Formats: sequence, C-alpha cells, structure tokens
Amino acid sequence: MNIELTPVGHWRPGSQSPVFEPSELGDLLARIRQPTHVVRDLARSRIGLAVSGTVASTLAPGDFPLLATLPALYPEWLGDRSFCEAHGVRFPYIAGEMANGIATTRMCMAMAGAGMLGFFGAGGLAYPRVEEAVDELVAKLGTSAPWGVNLIHSPNEAALEDRVADLLIRKNVPIISASAFMGLTPAVVRCAAAGLHLDAQGRIARKHRVFAKISRREVATRFMSPAPADMLSALVAQKLITPLEADLAARVPVAEDITVEADSGGHTDNQLLVALFPTIMALRDELVAKHGFERPIRVGAAGGLGTPGSLAAAFAMGAAYVVTGSVNQAAVEAGLSDAGKALLAQADVADVIMAPAADMFELGVNVQVLKRGTMFGVRSAKLYEAWHSHASLEAIPPELKTRLERDVLHATFDEIWAETRGFWQKRDAAEVARAEADPKHRMALVFRWYLGKASKWAIDGEASRRADYQIWSGPAMGAFNRWAAGSFLAEPQNRTVVQIALNLLEGAAVITRAGQLRSFGLPVSASAFQFQPRPLA
Repeated sequence: MNIELTPVGHWRPGSQSPVFEPSELGDLLARIRQPTHVVRDLARSRIGLAVSGTVASTLAPGDFPLLATLPALYPEWLGDRSFCEAHGVRFPYIAGEMANGIATTRMCMAMAGAGMLGFFGAGGLAYPRVEEAVDELVAKLGTSAPWGVNLIHSPNEAALEDRVADLLIRKNVPIISASAFMGLTPAVVRCAAAGLHLDAQGRIARKHRVFAKISRREVATRFMSPAPADMLSALVAQKLITPLEADLAARVPVAEDITVEADSGGHTDNQLLVALFPTIMALRDELVAKHGFERPIRVGAAGGLGTPGSLAAAFAMGAAYVVTGSVNQAAVEAGLSDAGKALLAQADVADVIMAPAADMFELGVNVQVLKRGTMFGVRSAKLYEAWHSHASLEAIPPELKTRLERDVLHATFDEIWAETRGFWQKRDAAEVARAEADPKHRMALVFRWYLGKASKWAIDGEASRRADYQIWSGPAMGAFNRWAAGSFLAEPQNRTVVQIALNLLEGAAVITRAGQLRSFGLPVSASAFQFQPRPLA
C-alpha cells in the first residue's frame, strides 16, 4: 500500500523488537502495556507495528521512520479515573448485587481484595440475614474498603426498606446501590443525606456513597438532582437527618454514580444500551449545568455485559465504569447451587424469558430469567394470568385450580395459604390482615409463594423442584458461555469472580487497542478483535 503519512521521528529497534505486519496482531496485542509504534517498513513499503526499542530524532542504519505512537494501555484506564479515586479501587469494574444473597459476602471480599467493587445482594432477604452479612463485611473489610450493599425498592414492604436503610446508615456501610426504584423514597434519600459534611477544604463530603441503577430518563432525573425539599424537611422533622445534612443535600445530587441498566437479568426494561446510554449521558450534562454541581456525576453501564467486546463498547460510549451481573452467578463465590450454575453454563444468548416478579407481582412487573432447562417462566406466567383474570382463589374454575395445584404448585391453595400466613405473621402481620380483608391480595400472596420458593430452590439446589428453578439471567450469560467455550473459563472451578472480571477487562483493553490501530488507517484483521480467556493475576 502507498504510505502518504509524514514521519514524526525514527524508531530504533532493540535486541528483541520485531516489526509486525498489521495482519499479525495476535502477539502484539498481548503487549498492551508497552507502547506500540506505527512505522514505515522501507524494504516492503508497508506499514509495520513495533514494540520495545527507542524513539530517536535522527535516522541511523536499521532504523524505521516513525509515523505514530500509541502509549501503553492498561485495563485500569478504560473508565473514568475519578471513579477509581472516589471509591478506592484499581479497576472501573463492579460485580453487581444479585438478589437473595446470590452476590455473597465472599464475592464482595474477593472483589475488594483484587481492587474492584462488589455489592452484596440484599434484595429479597429477611432483615436478620442482611444484618448478618453487613456485620461480617464490616468485621472483615472495615468501612473504608471498596464494598457495598444493595438497597432494593420494596413497594410492598416499605417498612423493610426503611429498616434496611437504617441498618446501612447505622453500620456505616460505605457504598449503597439503590435498585428497582421508580422514584425517590424517604429511605434512599436518607441514605444519601445521612453523614453529609464539609471537609477541611470546605467541600461537601459524603459518608455514604449512593449508586442508582436506572433504566428510565425520569428516574435518572430524580437521582441526578438534589433531593426534594419537602422530603428533606420531613426527614429533619422526624430527626432522621440533621438540618445541616438537609442543607447540604439540597446542594448535591442524590447519587453521584448512575448505573444505566440495559437488557439484564432480574428487573429490567429490556432497553438497548447503545440507545439508552447516550441519552442518559446527555441528561447528566444538562442537569449538572442546571444545578451547578461542583463535582461531575459519573455514568456507568450495566446489562448485556458478558464479553470483552461488550465492555469495550460500553467504555467507548463514555462509561465511567461497568457492572456485570448474570455472568457472576456462575462464579465459584456465587450463592447459587451447583445445579443452578450447571444450567447457566448451558445457556445461549436467546435462552431467557420474562416472568412475573415476586416482589412486584401485583404491579405487573416482570423479571428476566433463564428459560433453558426450567419451566419457571411458563408456569409463573400461568399463575399471573389466573390472578389477573379472577377475583379470588375461590373464583378460579375447578379445572384450572386442579391444573395449577397439580402441575405448578405441587400443593393445594389451602396448604400454601397456611404456610404463607405463618410466614407473613412473623415478617409483617399487616400483610395477613390485608389478605384476609382482600381476597385478591390473598390470591397474590399464595401465587407469590411459588415465585419466592422457586428462587430458593435454585439457590439450595432442591432436586425435586429442578424444573421450577427461578434463575435471573440476561443474554450476557449466553454470550459469556460462547466466548469462554474451549478456554479455562469453560470449567466451573475456574470461574472465580475475579478471573471473570480480569479477563473481561483485559480483553476489553485488547479490543480497544485494536480499534485504536484501525483508526490510524491500518488494515487490522478481524482476529485482532478476539481475546481468548487465560489465567490472569
């Protein structure tokens, strides 16, 4: 090819400094931590790529005219450096909060030890279990290490949401991830406001850093704006925050880290990241200018991130950090049974289905779950259809009642209500009173029994209910399996949360590097955009 670029210097080879053809990038891209030089190979009148050696201003025998230089690239640099500085991590990467404790304390500790952030999956757990996990993390990691706990919106259990928020504040949990919120609640505003103070330089400092996981513009707007004045006033009146905290909260956004959640496992709006992310970035800029915030709001990406290419794409769009979820359920440290992990390991990209959510059943909210190897998606849909079509359990036609009891529930309505009533009597007696006064709510609680149990069966590995496992999963799991096939990550025992993270990040750096070389006009081969998993430290 003709070379029209003007040399900017000369590259002097070292003792082991080969010149690569652009089509021979495999070995070169493994050296992303070394500068890469684009040189003119005079002997063949082609562009070449070189590593090592030195750059000189004068031409000597054996030197190559230097056309451009790419500095070293580290996975640590893929996101926003302020993210790593603010949260005390090495990598702009988070293992997300998989509910029911599937994102375990063990996972959080492994991530913190590797310079990354992990959230404990508190959603769906009873208060004592959340308290136990928080106490363990505080004891083993302290309150300054990079770890956090999920605060999930609980519209059917507002008292539990408030109680968990109080726990996170009281125990000085450093980072809180708010998820599934459709708007601001006193609990999440209190988490953001509690502990606000001025540092020695007079800047507003946070005691609890709040992340907000969003998939809608209107929800993002609320979290990227100051908390409403009336809500702050009410919290002050209840002595839940101080007047100073309320004053400072009116000057900062509720959350300074906004996670844009695209098509993901669990609660999801099935949004496309490439469509949603740029709109939230633009909204961020608009709100920062409107409110005059001194610090920028960071925007991260989640949903569909199961391969190095997907991470590279997220970072290329401007993501400050990335959050993985589905792929971590298959990790060694995940709180899912081996049987559940085996099902996930067989998943392909299309092996997912939407199903009713246990925590928002009566609101018609769905979650994305694994379809391959389980009938949960189909069976739970039958329960929702029956609830939606009838006023009470007694109003369900006998034939349908028999099918639901025999084929789905494996128990009678009366048996399940007796168990459910006992559960709610201990957890929240008001639910029992409401159900006994409202037959349709009673029916919802009976059907929610199956939804809640299905997740527990998958966690415990209940063999007799294997066909009913509820395993939250998005398309990322299938993409990860395709990418990992034939590599060391194909083996379940090698799928640690840290190895998954390091390989995704390393691969994203390699792909980013290949894209940079392509942007120079080099004929980069398709194979350069592939990265095979390998053990990394």
